[in-house]
Amino acid sequence: MTRRGLLIVNTGNGKGKTTAALGLAFRALGHGLRVCMIQFIKGKWNYGELKAARRFEDLMEIHTLGAGFTWESENLGRDTRIAREAWDFAKQTIAQARHDLIILDELTYLIAYGMIDEAEVVGVLKARPKAIHVVVTGRNASPGLIEAADLATDMQSVKHPFDDGLEAQRGIEY
Repeated sequence: MTRRGLLIVNTGNGKGKTTAALGLAFRALGHGLRVCMIQFIKGKWNYGELKAARRFEDLMEIHTLGAGFTWESENLGRDTRIAREAWDFAKQTIAQARHDLIILDELTYLIAYGMIDEAEVVGVLKARPKAIHVVVTGRNASPGLIEAADLATDMQSVKHPFDDGLEAQRGIEY
């Protein structure tokens, strides 16, 4: 069977965009597919998914290339440079075609903040090797990115424990 890679976008203000992408990653791993996740915004925190991914080192790579949450940045120029470097790494990873599934976690923010041009991102994703699946996550996915997607999901928050003053729970939200 010839496989055609899909472009999947998980966006919206609700929680679960990255979690859904990781669920897809673990499904792919279960079928022996090679997975690469590139995180554009998250800093060097100790996420549960990073711990779990270490158990699949032969099939899964996670590259946390962000500098933390850029909307809290004190040095936007530095963050833009780091974002560009991460995008260059992502383009190389896509072109190398060593993975069956590539997750570009929180890439939408780089477009929304004007760090990377939407047309460039869409062009690279459309020109990727045909068998590679790509998942893009993050709020405020651009219209061009959604148009290019084969599947786009808008996650909406209905209720969240933070609204009642509960902090993020280890193993559930990180």
